[in-house]
Amino acid sequence: MSTLPPSTPPSPSTASTRTAWHSLDSATAVQRQGSHATHGLTPAEAAQRLATHGPNRLAQQGKRPVWLRLLLQFHNVLIYVMLVAAVVTAALGHWLDTGVLLGAVVINALIGFLQEGKAESSLDAIRRMLSLQATVLRGGVRTVVDAQTLVPGDVVLLASGDKVPADLRILHAKGLRANEAVLTGESLPCDKHAGAVAEDAPLGDRHGMLYSGTLVASGTATGLVVATGSATELGRISALLATVQSTTTPLLRQMARFSHWLALVIVGFVVLTFAIGVLWRGQPLAEMFMMAVALAASAIPEGLPALMTITLALGVRRMAQHKAIIRQLSAVETLGSVTVICSDKTGTLTCNEMTVQRVVTANQVYEVSGSGYRPEGGLHRSGHSATHNVALDDHPALPGITRAALLCNDAALHESDGSWVLTGDPTEGALLTLALKAGLDAPAEHARLPRTDAIPFESAHRFMATLHHEHTGQALVFVKGAPECVLDMCHAQHDRHHPAAPLDTDYWRRAANDCAARALRVLAIAVKTVPAQQQTLQFSDMQGGFTLLGLLGSMDPPRPEAMAAVAECHAAGIRVKMITGDHGETARAIGAQLGIGLGKPALTGAEIELLDDAALRHVVTDVDVFARASPEHKLRLVQALQANGEVVAMTGDGVNDAPALKRADVGVAMGKNGTEAAKDAAAMVLADDNFATLGHAVREGRGIYDNVRKFILFMLPTNGGESLIVFSAIAFGLVLPLTPAQVLWINLVTSSTLGVALAFEPTEGDVMRRRPRNPRQSLLSGLFVWRVVMVSVLMACAALGLFLWELGHGSSLETARTMAVSTVVLVEMFYLYNSRHVLHSVLSREGLLGNPKIPATIALCAVLQLAFVYTPWLQAVFGSTNLSAAEWLRVVLAGASVFAIAELEKAIQRWRMGRAAPAA
Repeated sequence: MSTLPPSTPPSPSTASTRTAWHSLDSATAVQRQGSHATHGLTPAEAAQRLATHGPNRLAQQGKRPVWLRLLLQFHNVLIYVMLVAAVVTAALGHWLDTGVLLGAVVINALIGFLQEGKAESSLDAIRRMLSLQATVLRGGVRTVVDAQTLVPGDVVLLASGDKVPADLRILHAKGLRANEAVLTGESLPCDKHAGAVAEDAPLGDRHGMLYSGTLVASGTATGLVVATGSATELGRISALLATVQSTTTPLLRQMARFSHWLALVIVGFVVLTFAIGVLWRGQPLAEMFMMAVALAASAIPEGLPALMTITLALGVRRMAQHKAIIRQLSAVETLGSVTVICSDKTGTLTCNEMTVQRVVTANQVYEVSGSGYRPEGGLHRSGHSATHNVALDDHPALPGITRAALLCNDAALHESDGSWVLTGDPTEGALLTLALKAGLDAPAEHARLPRTDAIPFESAHRFMATLHHEHTGQALVFVKGAPECVLDMCHAQHDRHHPAAPLDTDYWRRAANDCAARALRVLAIAVKTVPAQQQTLQFSDMQGGFTLLGLLGSMDPPRPEAMAAVAECHAAGIRVKMITGDHGETARAIGAQLGIGLGKPALTGAEIELLDDAALRHVVTDVDVFARASPEHKLRLVQALQANGEVVAMTGDGVNDAPALKRADVGVAMGKNGTEAAKDAAAMVLADDNFATLGHAVREGRGIYDNVRKFILFMLPTNGGESLIVFSAIAFGLVLPLTPAQVLWINLVTSSTLGVALAFEPTEGDVMRRRPRNPRQSLLSGLFVWRVVMVSVLMACAALGLFLWELGHGSSLETARTMAVSTVVLVEMFYLYNSRHVLHSVLSREGLLGNPKIPATIALCAVLQLAFVYTPWLQAVFGSTNLSAAEWLRVVLAGASVFAIAELEKAIQRWRMGRAAPAA
């Protein structure tokens, strides 16, 4: 073995991160790395560089400990108020009140902790993508080593099916194609060769490079390691992901503002009441302290955090039925406030299955119906109905084209569990499906014309050819490939009048350009008869003598249901933007079919690079199609939209999508074809990779937000009414109508039980005809505040009025308080029906019976309240007593009165809005 000259290992900074290796020829790259193309590094040099560069793995990131995650569940203003109230009640020896308050705090914290689930594992998922072993040349000897020991300068050998272990500059390649979808988002394997490209070429156009974590789809290669570990493209994305800060959701932001506002109101109200009692009414300090505690207990909506969590959890279950898997509970609500959806193209908006859509012969253009690999559909004349399929026998050119597409093909299709699965190249799968749609019997055709030899497709010559022999002795060569290459081989064309008419080159070039303008990938198909004794196929056989059969235009077509979903999103005021790694013209054509970016230009990654953040914020509002986008571009687009005040949902399936998925308000990963890194960075996973599923999820999210607001609209009047009752008693020197324990009974047992029913409210029919809600708006609108105040006053008047009535007619304090508690609970039961619709009347079959959970929860609440009134041990705990039938009648009438007034108020609001609409 020859002795290699010593080499100096390049520094990590200059070798790995600053050099545009794709722009250097292979010899220069080898020289820069101080290596040898045919011998690689010596073991000693590799060991030295390993010490310099470190192992070929991604850096570990620290995780938030479990105890800290649990502790953070208590970081909430309402929780702090409840804890202070618990401390005060404990100091006064009211242990029942203390236990109930602390129980509510602990339950809310546990629910939040369990729903948050596991800590982020996106970086771990990216690490799992790294190859485990690699074949290298060390001192000229072919050696299999642990991929973590690879260093810059190593020469790596790759074959079809291998995972690329590091970033490589290709030295030699034969028939090399790589699947880089995890980095670029391109659906098809891309051709690779050893040539250099421009320094500013985007990642998807760097044909002389192979990147860590991608797969070799076909062919063989020898590559020079130019970056390892964190210096690779995969490592760069990992580092980018680690720096991305997740955003809080609109509802969480609204709830934070609402909680601070409510806490201030409660504290101010309690202090004011305490001051009035002590300074004006002259009440003893200890007694007023207990009254203030009762007031605080009545004002705090203890069940609100838990009931919100339950509402969101029920939404998770409903979304799962639509194949939308929620990983983060808060994403359920955020979907309802989305204003922009940034969607990946391949597999989400499109089928991710190449389909021949256009067949061009010398005399006719045919369209092909059906999509994907399922052999359903047929061929019909362009401009004619898709239901009028042509018969192949009546169109002489078609049998030859479809037969050539079937035989000059290495792909295989088989049916599995009701779906058709492709083995092989996607474009060849499209050709095979075309032949099956045309009615060809694949096994019979292969038996009649068995293959004898073939020239496989390579990017260098851009065609594939196969040699076949009929049993009668005739030999045929079929060729398919790039139109310009195949046209050069042809001297004739097949038309309806003659099987070998003179070739009209201009016609075929115009036809190819027309297909390309429709974003179709164009292949030409030709045939040639050769002597029967010929058993091999050489490149010299491809020099001429072929007859052109036609052109085939294929594409990954839009999903039909995605088109409808995009239209529904537009009707709902949601902008849909498509971000893809494909070329600009292809992206624009697909976008036009989907109704995205019609009449607008597409913005490429290279153009995004030229824009600063301010300019990008301006441009991103007007452009809907983005092509050749890198991970940084996707992240910048999401940030620019968020800076404009948009609530952004982002879909993706590759490692390159993970940073943007994490940053988006709702990151949506693909379940079938998505990488683990994308799924772990996302808040939601589409089990069927379908954009239409995302549309269903947005609809469900809007319904869930409606239900959360309905629940708040139902619960706050209860707390407001209780507070007014206690405040009135203190202000006017009355005995407390409600004890702290009775207030907690109402809030945690009856009110929360009834409120659960609103979590099961069906989504209203007009949710996808509304504009997206403003994420900056308050949780409580002016109408909501008015409704809360109105019902609070009605509830307080009813309960306090009956309380004073009972005392005035000689009833005991226990009876009067039991009447007050029962009045609040009965008003809640009636008002629960009012809360089903904010404006619409509930006096209809749908209003009264549309949610079967409401009568069920009212029945349960009635049983609980009867137990409160009549059960001896509950009477002992809460100070309640039995009520007579006449007393119950007065309670029911009070509840029905509040129901009637609330319905009347809604009718007045509808009348006012109806009058304002024509004027507007």
